[in-house]
Amino acid sequence: MKKTFIVMTALVLILAASTVRAATTERLSIATGGTGGVYYPMGGGMAAVISKYIPSTEATAEVTAASVDNCILIGRKKADLAFSMADTAFDAYNGVGKPFPHKLPLRTVLALYPNNLHVVALEGKGIEKISDLKGKRVSTGAPGSGTEVMGLRLLEAAGLNPDRDVRRDKLSVSESAGALKDGKIDAFLWVGGIPTASVLDLAATPGVRIKLIPHGDLVAKMREKYGPIYTTGLIPAKTYPGQAKNVSIAVVWNILVCHESLPENLVYSVAKVFLEHRNELVAVHKDASYITLQNQASGESPIPFHPGALRYFKEKGLKIR
Repeated sequence: MKKTFIVMTALVLILAASTVRAATTERLSIATGGTGGVYYPMGGGMAAVISKYIPSTEATAEVTAASVDNCILIGRKKADLAFSMADTAFDAYNGVGKPFPHKLPLRTVLALYPNNLHVVALEGKGIEKISDLKGKRVSTGAPGSGTEVMGLRLLEAAGLNPDRDVRRDKLSVSESAGALKDGKIDAFLWVGGIPTASVLDLAATPGVRIKLIPHGDLVAKMREKYGPIYTTGLIPAKTYPGQAKNVSIAVVWNILVCHESLPENLVYSVAKVFLEHRNELVAVHKDASYITLQNQASGESPIPFHPGALRYFKEKGLKIR
């Protein structure tokens, strides 16, 4: 009887300890994007780093429609951390545009990596420049995505009315790649890291030759209307199978955002583990190599940093302009 009592007491203590651990574990949600882009796999890597290095904290990467929806999720406290293109986050912070009738209390945790605007068509279809998309069937990105925001601004800079001059489909990058391969659309817009898996898979498909449409010459018009968020960049030759030349494109940075009320100590820890264990994120996707202290100071984020991130930067001797 005494032995049974001891065993039962031990079981009760174990269960009680497990309950205490469960009750004190901080669970974080990271809003990412679709499975065919870079946000989701990189978000999965971030969740693993948080869970591994921040005590009593577990994080999960969530599939979303990306930037616009992510900012809204943060504003409603339905997610703790979120990926966003800097232009979308800037609109959300200032309450600009139809998706954001009110200012959202966003703060930057980290500047992440440059986001590259792909305009993908097929060789031999007569699409050589953005204005050639007039009258074509074009996927402008999933509703609620940063691709849609930036893509529509590109079409506008080329003198096209997105609602009248093109026949718009609103597909995710993986859906867009499939639709282009099947001849259901003539081109698609996608903003992401390079290489992007869905574009890579499409370009590697036997019998398919993709054509990346250059548009760096339109960045000046985008900057004229929307400010210095956009810059000119390149998709280097041979990034994708069959791509023989560098392609001039528009670029905007991705940032990791949170709600202004997220605890300072938590944001400090998140910034710290991502910068100090960056190699584990690079193993997931090479674009994580851009997550450096220096890139936090170069003005890539148009919205203020969270105090927790600023505290870590200050410890490292970094001054934010």
